[in-house]
Amino acid sequence: VLELLRGMQKGSEDRKGSLGRLRWALQNKETQQRFVRLDGSIRTLIGLFTSSLADLQMEAARCLHELSHSSDPAVAEACLPVTSYLLTYLSGHSVEFTELCLYTLGNLVVESEAVRKQLLPQGIIPVLASCIQSPHEAVLEGLGYVLSQLLQAKEAPMEIIPLVLDSVLPQHMLRLVCSGLKAGIGAAVEFAWCLHYIICSHTANTVLLSLGALPALASLLVDLALEIPPDTPEGLELLVCPVLRCLGNLLAEETGCEAQIQDERLLIALFLILQCFLQQHPFIVQECLWLLNNLTADEPFFCYALLSLDLLPALLQLLSCSQMASVLVLTVLCNIAEKGPAYCQQLHQQPALPLLLPALTLPHPDVVGQCLELLRLLFLHCPEAAADFIRQGGHQALEQHQNTPELQERAQALLDMVRQPLGPSAFSPCHTALSTFS
Repeated sequence: VLELLRGMQKGSEDRKGSLGRLRWALQNKETQQRFVRLDGSIRTLIGLFTSSLADLQMEAARCLHELSHSSDPAVAEACLPVTSYLLTYLSGHSVEFTELCLYTLGNLVVESEAVRKQLLPQGIIPVLASCIQSPHEAVLEGLGYVLSQLLQAKEAPMEIIPLVLDSVLPQHMLRLVCSGLKAGIGAAVEFAWCLHYIICSHTANTVLLSLGALPALASLLVDLALEIPPDTPEGLELLVCPVLRCLGNLLAEETGCEAQIQDERLLIALFLILQCFLQQHPFIVQECLWLLNNLTADEPFFCYALLSLDLLPALLQLLSCSQMASVLVLTVLCNIAEKGPAYCQQLHQQPALPLLLPALTLPHPDVVGQCLELLRLLFLHCPEAAADFIRQGGHQALEQHQNTPELQERAQALLDMVRQPLGPSAFSPCHTALSTFS
């Protein structure tokens, strides 16, 4: 390592060769640690990084990039003197050089709070805001990487996100995410996760809503669903996932947001995406169901649309996907049932009861608990469902939970409901129905 450092301090030919060998050597963790401990090592590297000779500058940038991969905070902090130069060179004319500087910054940000603390007063947010208008996909993707690392920092909600919100970054991030299929999916994925981290901080939803984030992201999902080819391109799920989370979490945070996106096409898009990714990427199923739950939680529009578009059979089929999927499907069904007798009658007519009986026998208390809540709503609003439940042997499924501590009270309450005298008024048909359900 010392020999390479001496070579870097000699003539231009020796320096270039030594830098190339150093870059290869710095892929080793121990070499990284030894190099930064050598007196004058970083200073020499910075001298070459700021050189007027483009080939030496590029090789030095590659060495710094290798150092930035270190998981040792001491190595990242040894690179503190280079951060101002990295920011300065983001306005350079070489796409490859700018991209290299961005990824080096992003890697340093991950490993060191000291680096993040230094970059903020150095003006990293205004510099990134200027960069985000670059026409180059590679630069935008690298910028998204840096920003996503900053937004995941523990101090982000108090120190970083306010600076981001005061810049032009949010509107450009939203624009780049929504043009992902045309402008380049790599940058769109990075900025979609950036929006997700901002939303999860609970500090910026008003700003994003004022920029039209809800209708824009909903329209993007519709476009994605319509343009998915029969052989789904690898990597599309990486964009779909954060977009689903952004929408779901915005709806979870704000009441009344559903009114901004009352569009039946969004439900159709969700089920197309579910169908497309079910086999290869089953984690997308949970993301879709989480969004569907938040769409149907308060707003009757989406409950009505789900039934009128005849999407309930497809939803019921997802009960067998996984434990989490089962809970979410049952939660969506509860959201529908809470809307009253007309909705419960539709659930009963599908029919839902034959699929609920197997769910009651599962060894998962959370699934069974949600199933019990759905049955309570069905029996309350549509008494003939209780009669059918008894005829199908449902009381036996309930009786097996009388000894389960967390479920026994609810199971007993349902048994009491179904054992009530079957008088003419108790189980009269639910005649109230929404007009388009017929």
